Amino acid sequence: MSGKRAVLFAVFGGVVIACSVMTAVAARQKEFKSGIVWPEPKVITPGKTDHEPPSDAIVLFDGKDLSKWNNGEKWEIKDGYAIVKGGDITTKDSFGDYQLHVEFATPEKVSGNGQGRGNSGVFLANRYEVQILDSFENKTYFDGQCAAVYKQSPPMVNACRKPGEWQTFDIIFTAPRFDENVKEAKVLTPGYVTVIHNGVVVHNHFELQGGTFYDRAPAYQKHPVKQPIRLQNHGNPVKFRNIWLREIKQIEGKKPE
Repeated sequence: MSGKRAVLFAVFGGVVIACSVMTAVAARQKEFKSGIVWPEPKVITPGKTDHEPPSDAIVLFDGKDLSKWNNGEKWEIKDGYAIVKGGDITTKDSFGDYQLHVEFATPEKVSGNGQGRGNSGVFLANRYEVQILDSFENKTYFDGQCAAVYKQSPPMVNACRKPGEWQTFDIIFTAPRFDENVKEAKVLTPGYVTVIHNGVVVHNHFELQGGTFYDRAPAYQKHPVKQPIRLQNHGNPVKFRNIWLREIKQIEGKKPE
């Protein structure tokens, strides 16, 4: 019994000594300061839900009209949503790096199969497509299913809801940068895209390989940083609602001289 007490006392004593040493070391430590002078982050008001735009968002479609889109008058507006008709639509304004929120629903009445079922797409910078498709129990090539970066990468998982149900894309896009001193598409930094489909990450900072083409391999074509966003008419009456965007600008501090 006395031997056990000695062991316990030794262990307890060791902890006390260790704590004392740690306290002494902490007392000698100094706070690290980078010397960078940061501007105060802008205060915004988040939406009351994940679907509502924050106070600094640019609302591209609020369910009333598509006046912020070229050819928007060709699509049908009904009950707070837009139905694809009469060609693609593109934003009248152009954007560089941004957070984009899009809500869509493929037709409730299932018609066709593969790429012919609920097909549309969100084109970032008017050329990098995040695919929209009814991929609920509908097989097609994997880099062409819903939420794929078309012909470049399938989504990590299939997070599709049933036909007719509303779904969400939350997309973080970083535009590629090109060398302005040469005519050809000399890429300084590639484009990147993160896609969250119905609350599930399906692409995590994916590096774009270039434009998303059906009939040829991906390749970059030189373009300005700011470009329109395009929604595709692929012949299916896909619905859209609640589309908004936040332009992204990295906060910058003043480094010490």
